[in-house]
Amino acid sequence: MSGMTEVSSLTGRLLVATPALADPNFDRAVVLLLDHDEEGSLGVVLNRPTPVDVGDILEGWADLAGEPGVVFQGGPVSLDSALGVAVIPGDANGDLAPLGWRRVHGAIGLVDLEAPPELLASALGSLRIFAGYAGWGPGQLEDELVEGAWYVVESEPGDVSSPAPERLWREVLRRQRNELAMVATYPDDPSLN
Repeated sequence: MSGMTEVSSLTGRLLVATPALADPNFDRAVVLLLDHDEEGSLGVVLNRPTPVDVGDILEGWADLAGEPGVVFQGGPVSLDSALGVAVIPGDANGDLAPLGWRRVHGAIGLVDLEAPPELLASALGSLRIFAGYAGWGPGQLEDELVEGAWYVVESEPGDVSSPAPERLWREVLRRQRNELAMVATYPDDPSLN
């Protein structure tokens, strides 16, 4: 690695599982990287809704969570913990950032779920609650990238709150302006082709 700048540049970007990725935890996954540095990487899978309503585990946040108003499985690690990812429209930097929200990239940030929901209610553009996260140790994600397990693409604030998460993998690939757009047409089961 040539330094911190290169490593930290993946924070806020999407990892889109390639059809070659064999891990069932990440089949057609779209992962938003919340942190990426020399100590490892942490992200949440944006397209794994569960049948659990947000109100069943975090009652105060239920009215603020976007549709579908369910908890998403953020990844295979720490499934008993919750992470809130929210989009705050406008220029919420520094002193202008609402209490209880920490910017990760652009308008996307992490919510302190211990804070009173009323602190953020008026500022929230969208909110999604995740059980667990996806994590990689130092150099592990870089190895997976070299192996061709992931496409790395730019995120858009709407990715966090997609109302149709089951279509997110195809939608993210389709909007790319290169050969990745064609991967969006890859069949769910190539053996049936």
